Amino acid sequence: MFNQIGAVTMINLRSLHQRAGLSIATVLSIALVVGVLLGFLAMAAGFRQTLSGTGSEDVAIMLRGGSQAELNSNLSAEQFRILETAPGIATDSDGQPLVSGELYVVVNAIKRGSDTEANMPLRGAGPQAAALRGNFRLLEGRMFEPGTNELVIGEAVQSQYAGFELGESIRLGNNEWVVVGIFSTGGSVFEGEIWADIGVVQNLYQRGSSMQSVRARLTTPDAIEELRDFAENDPRLELDITSEVDFYADQSGGMADIITYIGWPLAITMAIGALAGAWNTMYSSVDTRMREIATLRAIGFSGFAAAVGTMVESLVLAALGGLVGALATYLLFNGVSASTLGSGFTQVVFSFAVTGGSVIAGMVMAVVIGFFGGLVPAIRSAYVPLLTVHRSE
Repeated sequence: MFNQIGAVTMINLRSLHQRAGLSIATVLSIALVVGVLLGFLAMAAGFRQTLSGTGSEDVAIMLRGGSQAELNSNLSAEQFRILETAPGIATDSDGQPLVSGELYVVVNAIKRGSDTEANMPLRGAGPQAAALRGNFRLLEGRMFEPGTNELVIGEAVQSQYAGFELGESIRLGNNEWVVVGIFSTGGSVFEGEIWADIGVVQNLYQRGSSMQSVRARLTTPDAIEELRDFAENDPRLELDITSEVDFYADQSGGMADIITYIGWPLAITMAIGALAGAWNTMYSSVDTRMREIATLRAIGFSGFAAAVGTMVESLVLAALGGLVGALATYLLFNGVSASTLGSGFTQVVFSFAVTGGSVIAGMVMAVVIGFFGGLVPAIRSAYVPLLTVHRSE
């Protein structure tokens, strides 16, 4: 039986060139389905990795109670001064607390390529902001001077938005700014932000002395509980306090799930079309080899061997389609920078990430298409009438 299956399978595969057009069409249709699925999964994975990889366990983020996002939060200068004296907060070499009050403002910028406006975050930052970001380093230029309309921008901003060249002036809303520095934070979400002096941002956007978040370096990750106890026992502080890692991990979940939920139904819908193509190809394969299959049956080959050989042919074409789709997606999209709307109603810049898990999911879908596309033709090949051997050409 195994010898018969092997012989029929090799005959089928060696005759693929006789059905080159249909076979190539099947491979490409399945490759397209896999490519679309992997594209969405790579987008979701890249978005999740960017946000989940942002932050540190020993940095706490403090927002107004119940606000959930920086854009919805509002903290006073009095609350900031109280937090500077809170227990569990680390100090720098000069003995100053590593605390940064920050303001998060939405501005419009022009996206490269499409020339359309998109929301992006302008962060009003204090002197300790850079020290509270892991892997922060200036790539070009310098930090902004306090009290001036100067910007430093994340490395990813230049790739996604126009007008942010070093030394150039750019208009954001009603205000003119000068780009004086470009920074990197090791691929975290901060690289999609622009920073300016918090006092200037407060003045230009009429925010008084208010801020929206406070970041603090903790003496140890466990010190966050000490900080929470301090805030709970002071009636002037009604805060949600979480570690930076947990904050951005929570932010990443919703959007990544939405991207994934869009990708799977679209890929499944396209898979129905690819299934029809695979079915048509395998039916054509059986039709063109009717006499050949009948001859094999007449000399002792079983119908089961003919069915398995047809099914293997279908699965091979599907696997080739899956590999082509996965390879094309990896070469075209892996590591490509993109942006999408985040939880703060601003664009989050991230890179596509084709993962091993998404490739496996794509290959499974390809094999499923190949199986169901070849199932009925395989059954048909098992019941080819023996008298077909006498059919005239």
